[in-house]
Amino acid sequence: MFKKLFAVIALGVSVIIYAGTAQAALNDRGGGLLYDDVLNITWLQDANYAKTSGYDVDGLMYWNDAAAWAGNLSYGGYDDWRLASHSPVNSISWNYNSSNDGSADFGYNISSPNSELAYMYYVNLGLKGQYSPSGIIQPDWGIFGNGTLNGVDLSSYGQNDVGLVKNLQPHTYWSGTAYEPDTILNWYFAPSIGYQGVTINVNNLYAWAVRDGDVAAVPEPETYAMLLAGLGLVGFSVKRRKQYANMIATS
Repeated sequence: MFKKLFAVIALGVSVIIYAGTAQAALNDRGGGLLYDDVLNITWLQDANYAKTSGYDVDGLMYWNDAAAWAGNLSYGGYDDWRLASHSPVNSISWNYNSSNDGSADFGYNISSPNSELAYMYYVNLGLKGQYSPSGIIQPDWGIFGNGTLNGVDLSSYGQNDVGLVKNLQPHTYWSGTAYEPDTILNWYFAPSIGYQGVTINVNNLYAWAVRDGDVAAVPEPETYAMLLAGLGLVGFSVKRRKQYANMIATS
């Protein structure tokens, strides 16, 4: 009886803990850290931390400077940060053609998990590219969802909080992956229009730090409460069993 009761409680507590951590692909780990449980990577919640931390005046950097910033970053108790990167969308070889349907490494609507920035934009944040997969201009592209770069018009750049992400820039972010045919070029992803491409590495782009793996998550208060309740029930059952055994022994 006791073994069955303990098993039921343990299973219930496990389900509660799992449910609290696996409800979505992007999980808020607290302390400015977001965990993607599909790609198994952890992002800085602040998509322009290089600026808000005071490291850079506006967060725009040459590729070498951006890679050095991420590589030397220490945040949340971790020092293994890097720039977001990607591999061929088809997992086999680079496709240097351009497409609107996400089937090539240049273009729009890339939802492949092989591209960390594109996957964040299209899948985790549910944002749209300037062009639909069929090549039609969409009125609700971009990080504001209304076809603008600052929420009003195209005259200046702004920034926006989208979902769990803070300070997302409607500009262009460096990838940590070099363009193999010409190493003075590096891949980028542009949340401005949802496009992935390449540019010369002495352009000024934004940097968003990411690291491999999960980080320690702090259980929610409700999880602690259920765990303690379950342990209390187990303790009560053990006490009753001992009392019953003593009563039998002395009768």
